[in-house]
Amino acid sequence: MGDPFTLVAIGVGVVLAAAGVWYFTSIRKQTKHHEEVWQKTQKLGLHEPVSLHPKIDLDKCICTGACVTVCPEKDVIGWIDNKPKLIKPSACIGHGECLRNCPVEAITLVIGSEKRGVDLPLVDSEFQSNVKGLHIVGELGGMGLIHNAVNQGQQAVRAIAKVGPPKVAGVHQVLIVGAGPAGLGAALACKESGLDFCILEQEKLGGAIFSYPRQKIVMTAPANLPGYGKVKLSRTTKESLLELYGEVVKKIGITIEEGVKVNDIKKDGEGIFNVDTTAGARKAQRVVLAIGRRGTPRKLGVPGETHEKVTYKLLEPEQYRGKKCMVFGGGDSAVEGAMALAREEGTTVTLVHRGDKFDRCKPANREALEKMQADKKLDVRMNGAAVEVTADAVKIKQKDSETSVPNDYVFVLIGGELPTAWLSKIGVNVTTMRGEAFPAANA
Repeated sequence: MGDPFTLVAIGVGVVLAAAGVWYFTSIRKQTKHHEEVWQKTQKLGLHEPVSLHPKIDLDKCICTGACVTVCPEKDVIGWIDNKPKLIKPSACIGHGECLRNCPVEAITLVIGSEKRGVDLPLVDSEFQSNVKGLHIVGELGGMGLIHNAVNQGQQAVRAIAKVGPPKVAGVHQVLIVGAGPAGLGAALACKESGLDFCILEQEKLGGAIFSYPRQKIVMTAPANLPGYGKVKLSRTTKESLLELYGEVVKKIGITIEEGVKVNDIKKDGEGIFNVDTTAGARKAQRVVLAIGRRGTPRKLGVPGETHEKVTYKLLEPEQYRGKKCMVFGGGDSAVEGAMALAREEGTTVTLVHRGDKFDRCKPANREALEKMQADKKLDVRMNGAAVEVTADAVKIKQKDSETSVPNDYVFVLIGGELPTAWLSKIGVNVTTMRGEAFPAANA
């Protein structure tokens, strides 16, 4: 028998060698997969990011791979030439986990790109705009992901609480506009901090979520709700999320003034915000704007668009069962809406997209659409644009040809106009971001 110490050393060496072989084999396999993803991304033309996304400083990067493994969306960042690279930009929706897990701060979150600019109001790391005391959070500020919006609302109010706006009779310390995720987060933080506040919502609790189609799958992430606790959600329905919000509001004791629209916000010489609403005038020391970007739906801008059959939202697909429907748009809302309608028995659906690829929607939606199209469950018209809407049809143009497509209903789901004029009216500066760092997200 040999020396036991020698045998142990040999055994350890064998184990380490096997581990090394496994590790490098795994890395090679992962790299090959990421290269295939990148090649597919290039082939499909999906290399333009549509939201907040990471920019990696390779001079700082020490290649730990943390940014690759922590991304909830998977295959957004991959290994190419032994370095991390954004391999599927269009799939990035701005979770920011890569930023938070980078050990050497080699990642910056940026928004927009040279080819695709994004108009945003300027805010600092506390979500305060150029108008001192007016904070902008959530979708309007460029970050529409639900759990990020909830956190932003809380962060903005906690920054306000540190300053401690004085209590003045007849003046709220904080006025929150919007009762979606960001507004709810702000309200919970106000309650936690003991601030006097009011929250106004022009529609219903949930904001834009309330307008989602029935049973729409909502992607979110765990979030801490002050006074309620940590909520562990990842994939749920619109109805379940709204039910949760209702439960939170009831438990914490928050009063939401629904059906109240804010018309104007003016700051007087003493620094008080005078807020004109459909329910009367309000005064506040601080204002948190938590509204969406889709308050004013973007329109087709063609003759006949005022027909009653034209609508800009889809709540209940089943009410259009057996009808001929046309959907305009190429983002998630349009794709999900078209597919929801097509699942209703006897419903005929035509989806018209002005582009030559669906590069603004989630990969899962794109794949589901391709399958439904292959199964002939709906008709997709690429490079298409509306020419005219008539009582029983829509004339569309594709390249050099025009076709009249019969339909009973038309859904224009092409997003909304940033309320730039209104923001300008209240003094907020708006800029076009083309790949610059987003201060609020990098804080």
